[in-house]
Amino acid sequence: MGENMDPRFAEISTVLANYFDGLHHSDASRLSTVFHPSAQYVCVTDGTFQYLTMDDYLPIVARRPSPASRGESRHDRIISIEFAGPVTAVARVECSIGPKFFTDFLTFVFIDGRWQIISKVFHFELRE
Repeated sequence: MGENMDPRFAEISTVLANYFDGLHHSDASRLSTVFHPSAQYVCVTDGTFQYLTMDDYLPIVARRPSPASRGESRHDRIISIEFAGPVTAVARVECSIGPKFFTDFLTFVFIDGRWQIISKVFHFELRE
């Protein structure tokens, strides 16, 4: 990291590494550390508005077979991180689970001394 790099990039990158690991291993416990308890999960890819709370979403993750257990390759990467003041940021990331390739817009807030995802709005495409 360059000496002029904003340390918040590294902090959010660490949260995103845990996010990607949580998804790849279907680790709801790990994901619960990166999402704020009041975070929102939103998708309209198939034309239907899908909205989940963390109480809805995390058990779904815990029940599904993990991409790691199926031997899936990882395709996660950070496209961008942008800040809106000292305590708000948005990250655009990509990852895959099974045949679904996701583009996620993750909104972060810095609260309780750490960066947490407060919303996940995403689109996915099916790939072979």
